[in-house]
Amino acid sequence: MNDFKFCPMCGSRNIQTLMNGRKWLCPDCGFDLYNNTASAVGIIIHNSGNEVLFEVRAKEPRKGYLALPGGFTNADESAEQAAERECMEETGLSIKNLTYVCSFPNDYEYKNIHYKTCDLFFSAGMPEQMQLKAQETEVQSFVWKKIKTEDDIQNLPLAFSSAKKSLLCWLQKNA
Repeated sequence: MNDFKFCPMCGSRNIQTLMNGRKWLCPDCGFDLYNNTASAVGIIIHNSGNEVLFEVRAKEPRKGYLALPGGFTNADESAEQAAERECMEETGLSIKNLTYVCSFPNDYEYKNIHYKTCDLFFSAGMPEQMQLKAQETEVQSFVWKKIKTEDDIQNLPLAFSSAKKSLLCWLQKNA
């Protein structure tokens, strides 16, 4: 649960944490803040051999685990725009013709702050004759994994549960 010790507006120690850490209220100055769900995107990039592209995460949370390319949606950006931007930033790939797959809630903890996210997943074919270029701060390396069965997905060391659920949906839609 996220918790303030002092009101960020007036410095009062009377700040109240409500709604299981989703709201803060200061009775002294009226400060009122909601910790709403953040939107994030993930892209299932696949090739003609039933392989899916994964990143090996270069930073916390879940450093060293596999993740789909993606990240948080910026203000004034659609989910599709975020997916295209994040894919370009993290992989160097210019992805177009995204297909919506599904969405799932997720928990994302970073530096002891717990974020609730709604992760929206898209799929796209691997562009021909494009080279992968890892964003060094985010991506340690890339791996391709064959995804033909649910067991293939269950055995992956995935960083986030929402990615596992999205891969199961993608597999079901493409079976």
